[in-house]
Amino acid sequence: MNNYTIRLITTKDAEAARNVYAPYVLHTGISFEYEVPTVDEFKKKIEKITAQYPWLVCECDGEIAGYAYGSTHRDRKGYQWSPEVTVYLSEKYHRKGIARVLYSALFEMLKMQGYYNLFAGVLVTNEKSVAFHRAMGFEDIGLFKNIGYKLGEWHTNLWLQYELQKPIPTPQEPIAIGEIIGTEEFEKIMDRANG
Repeated sequence: MNNYTIRLITTKDAEAARNVYAPYVLHTGISFEYEVPTVDEFKKKIEKITAQYPWLVCECDGEIAGYAYGSTHRDRKGYQWSPEVTVYLSEKYHRKGIARVLYSALFEMLKMQGYYNLFAGVLVTNEKSVAFHRAMGFEDIGLFKNIGYKLGEWHTNLWLQYELQKPIPTPQEPIAIGEIIGTEEFEKIMDRANG
């Protein structure tokens, strides 16, 4: 990577982040959305997710190259320690180490917040993403066969799990991302990501 910065997303990034995401919606089964969200819908998504979770962007030479974020995997309270994680990159920024940097910083933040397990759903035919998640330490936990239909065919998702930390008998509820922003440990995570 050349001139890049890892930082927290803002709603001002909505259009640029949406532009990273749009090709996945329009041309692949990687996202099961059929229509690209509007900029306003993307802003609302950013606001909803960042109320609790980190959402990081990588800015390269003034443009958003990609992003990664945590989000709720299941709504019921007993699932609260196990978020889902997602990463998207613009095609021209693939295979430059950006996804690894984004995920590494994201995982450190999620651990700091008090999460224990991370989950990722990846299209089985997306071999690069499957290999990347495995290389990051995720383990295969199952297939959701023919779970989505898009672009004239059925798609199967591989689900993967990453253990952030060993579970303990009585975990504290995870704290919101806003509670760690500005702390010394948070700043160290950002420094490492931008080092």
